[in-house]
Amino acid sequence: MNFLAHIYLSGDNDLLKIGNFMADGIHGKHYENFPLEIQKGIILHREIDTFTDAHPIFRQSTKRLHPNYHHYSGIIVDIFYDHFLAKNWINYSTESLENFTDRFYQSLRDNYDVLNEKTQKMVPYLIQQNWLMSYQSIEGIAVILEKMDNRMKRDSNMRHSVTELKSFYPEFEKEFTLFFKELIVHSNLKIQTL
Repeated sequence: MNFLAHIYLSGDNDLLKIGNFMADGIHGKHYENFPLEIQKGIILHREIDTFTDAHPIFRQSTKRLHPNYHHYSGIIVDIFYDHFLAKNWINYSTESLENFTDRFYQSLRDNYDVLNEKTQKMVPYLIQQNWLMSYQSIEGIAVILEKMDNRMKRDSNMRHSVTELKSFYPEFEKEFTLFFKELIVHSNLKIQTL
């Protein structure tokens, strides 16, 4: 899952959301250097990734992309799934996506000093370009995939995957919907044990 899903799956705890959001940049036991609630968010992020990568529905989505994008298929599906979460947000939250993202951006500002350096550098772009809201549209997804493609050392061609998103839109959306129901249950159970 990508940023929006990780934040959403953290519940109402701001520090848990922040840990879950910035976890990709924290390796090994370095998470122990952060406040306890952020540590829990990092652990939750890792649990979500493990569950997602092994899940047969997620793997079905990645197989559709694998011939053209190989090991980047999982990254692309993470972004596609964030698109479907944003597009269908009303099915998952009584709070508007705009309010949800604004509150999260404010939380990042309020807790800037506890963010890792990589996240501190990313936050201004995240907020200025409103990445989380941009997931709602295919055009927004295309921009995100292009930016990610530009950051890769090798040409991943992820920017072209919007073609598959459009071609198999109903299939990807159905897979997301089925998968996300299970992921919500799994994440909620994990939060209770942290």
